[in-house]
This record gives sequence, structure tokens and C-alpha cells, in this order.
Amino acid sequence: MFNQLRNRLLIVNMVIISLIMIVAFSSIYTITYQYNHKTMNNDFIQVSDFYRKSGGMNGGGKFGDNHGPKDQDSELKTPSGDIGIVGNVGGGGGKLGPQPERSVSFAINTDADWNITKTDSRFDMDDDFYKLAVEHASSSDATRGNFTLDGNRWEYNVENTVEGYSIVFMDVTNQYQFLRNLLYTFLAVGLIMLVVIYFTSRYFANRSIAPVKEAFDKQQRFIADASHELRTPLAVINTNADVLLANSDDIIRTQMKWLNHIKSETERMRTLTSDLLYLTQMEDAREGVIMTSFNLSEAVENIILTLEAVIFEKNMVLDYDISPDLYTKGNSEQMKQVILILLDNAIKYTNAGGSIKLTLKKHGHDQQLTVTNTGEGIPQEHLARIFDRFYRVDASRSRQNGGYGLGLAIAKTIVEQSKGRISAKSVLNETTSFTVQLPADTQSRKA
Repeated sequence: MFNQLRNRLLIVNMVIISLIMIVAFSSIYTITYQYNHKTMNNDFIQVSDFYRKSGGMNGGGKFGDNHGPKDQDSELKTPSGDIGIVGNVGGGGGKLGPQPERSVSFAINTDADWNITKTDSRFDMDDDFYKLAVEHASSSDATRGNFTLDGNRWEYNVENTVEGYSIVFMDVTNQYQFLRNLLYTFLAVGLIMLVVIYFTSRYFANRSIAPVKEAFDKQQRFIADASHELRTPLAVINTNADVLLANSDDIIRTQMKWLNHIKSETERMRTLTSDLLYLTQMEDAREGVIMTSFNLSEAVENIILTLEAVIFEKNMVLDYDISPDLYTKGNSEQMKQVILILLDNAIKYTNAGGSIKLTLKKHGHDQQLTVTNTGEGIPQEHLARIFDRFYRVDASRSRQNGGYGLGLAIAKTIVEQSKGRISAKSVLNETTSFTVQLPADTQSRKA
């Protein structure tokens, strides 16, 4: 069940994050794509203006062909596409302006049948290349387009002239390569992020489910333990009732033993159900508890007075040290119940002739109550669980003492509800100590 819940959380998380990544990467790619194409379009317009308005097509044949004296300022360009100064070309008279940076381009004039009549190129290229470029441009009805030739991507623009067509070509390989690399980068980053997010989400999903699983396991144990505890008295009541029914002719006086058993087990069930109801009510009301200030010293003294006779009858020694007028916030009656639970446990598990010591002192910003008793002690492996419901170190002895393993669970709930802490430590065959720390209320004392 919890694996299915974890997998659902993972799937939902991965889908949401994937959608966010797709939207983010798509937005970035779209903006970059539009900007790149806008820049490329501006460069292409500049290149077209350079070739069609600067008079760079005066000479016949290739750019730089000697149809007239060649000026010293003229310069042939290499296939690398470097940009330089252009002087008088083909005897045209007049200098051309600089070509746009980062552009590798050329222009071709053709007749009406797409036969090349003039070329204007910054670098030497063979005639076959020009013919193939013209074929690509003439194969489409559009005046603007692009094609791939010899591994490079070319953008072209066709304009009608008196003699035929004027075609300007510009190499846009770098621009398209940039967009392709950007797309590949997004895909790689996206895959890596999904892997990282998967394991991260799995880790946090396990951590998120852990408290739910723990609560579920506690609930299952609670139901099982409660059923087990209720089954025993019910079985005793049922057995004694059967005995009474089997001896229906006897008078009540002769059946008192069975009736006492029934009454005793009924009282045990009443105590158990009352404690369970009390725990449930406290947990449900935990957020809405009204905290009031009360004298913790007086509350402890009142509980001690009610138990002194019991301790004396069991031949135990009670030693207590209570600082006067120590105040805290909470519910005084509930806190008295905590003190009663701790002292009652100490009485039950103190060895014959043993001693119980209670201290209440101010400890920093807290009021600290400690109850210590001599006896068998609690093994270390059990200390972490003694505050769990129905948990008992020695179940047989707890039943003999009338315990259900709910007392310390109730005490812990009350203390935590009062913003305090409760802990236990023990030395086997020596002592066991329970410590309660509650926030001090110094304002009430000053008042």
C-alpha cells in the first residue's frame, strides 16, 4: 500500500516537474529562436542591400575578374569568409561599403532561363557550386528560402531584374548550428535533471511517507493490543457466566466467587476503555487546549499526601524535595494525573523495602520534576518504547499489577500538550528515573 502511495507521489511529482521543464525550455528556445532569426534576417537584408545597391555587380564574371585595371584597394577573399576592404571592381568606379560582419555571402545574376551571367563573390568557388546554388533557388516558387549544400546551410533571396533574376546567398550554418546545439543541450540537461529529480523525489517521498507509515503501524498495533486486552476480561466474564448458568439452582451466596470475578474483570474493562477514550479525546483536543498558569509545587504536594499512606503500608521510603512556588502553564488536573502515574509506577515496581525519591527544582528556563525508584530497572532496549501505548517490559507482571501499558502514554501526551518533555533512564537492578521538564511561568510568580 505504501509503495503504491510512494509511486503515485513520484509519478505526480515527475509529471509536474517535467511539464514545468518543458514550458521553461520551450519558452527559452522560442525566444532564442525568434531573436536568432531576427538577427539573421537583419544580416541578410544588409547583405542584399550591399550587393544590390552598392553597384558591386558592374563587372562581368566573378567578383574581382580583370575586366579593367584593378585598383590597389581591391582584395580577393578566401573561403573563410573574412571581410576586408573592397576597391574599384571591374572598372566600375566608386568604392563599395563594408559587408555585414559575420556574413559569408555571394550574389549571382541570371537571365530569364536561370543561366548565370554574373557572379559577385568574396572568395573563389568553382562554377559547379554556383550552378547548384542557382538550381536550388530556381527549384522553388518562393522568392525567399534556404537549402543545404556541401554541408553548409544557405539562405537565398530572389528578385526579378530586367535581364532575368538577381539572387543573393548568405551562409547561415552557424545560426542553425547554434539552435541545434541549444536544443541538444536542453535535451541533455532535461534528461540529467529528470534522473536527479527522480532520486531526489524518491528520497523525499520516502521521508514524507515515513510518518504516515509509522502512524498507520501504531494504529494497527493499537487496534491489535486493544482487542487483545479486551479479549481477556471478556473471556473471564463469559466463563464465569457459563458457570453461573450451569449452577442455576444454587443461591447467590454460593456463587459469590464467580460474581466477584465478573465484577473485577468488568472494572478492568471500564478502566481500559476510559483510558483509551481519554487518550483519544486529548489527541483530538491537542490544538485547542487552553493553557492556564498554576502552582506546580502545590500540585505535587497534593498528590504526595494522597499516596503517603500507600507507600508506608508497602514498607517503602519516600524522600522528596520540592521547591516552593514553581509555576508553569497547562492544566493542573491533567498535570496531577501525570504525577500520580509516575508515583504509581514507582510504587508498583519498587522492590520490597526500597525507596522512592521525588524532586521538583527550577532548571534553567524549565521546572524539572524527577521521580526515582529502586528496583529491577528497565533494559536499555526498552527505554525508547516505554511511552508507546500498551507497551510493557514485563507483560505478566504488569497484568498482576493491573497495568495495561497506557499510563506512560497518557503522561507523555499530557506533558507534550503542555509544551514539555518527558524522558526516562535506568540502571538495571539499581534505579529507574523519570524526568519531566515544563516551561516555567515566571510572570505568575512575580504577580
